[in-house]
Amino acid sequence: MQKVISTQGAPAAIGPYSQAIVIGDTLYASGQIPIDPETGNLIDAGIAEQTRRVMINIGAVLSEARLDYSDVVKTTVFLTDIGDFATVNGVYAEYFKEPYPARSCVQVAKLPKNAGVEIEIVAKLRRA
Repeated sequence: MQKVISTQGAPAAIGPYSQAIVIGDTLYASGQIPIDPETGNLIDAGIAEQTRRVMINIGAVLSEARLDYSDVVKTTVFLTDIGDFATVNGVYAEYFKEPYPARSCVQVAKLPKNAGVEIEIVAKLRRA
């Protein structure tokens, strides 16, 4: 059975998609970009603060599903400039601890709203 996860603590979808979907014991979350959910606008900040906003948005989705960063098993990081990798990695490490989730990181030509970073996650639900 499929369950939609939606929270006002993360930006509303800007297209025909859900913030996250639970299927079985797995949560699949859509990519988060650095949008402030209160204003609906991309934050005007450097890549470190953009990454921090993305991680806060991810945390809100996880919390709505009664999960936290330790439940994340896979991430995909999209950067418009791979030169930002070290900065993004430093912020990322503030939220994920060992054992770290599996991760892919790729440079892309462009992201929605001209964001510098987008991160999507897959998390395992806890057994009741």
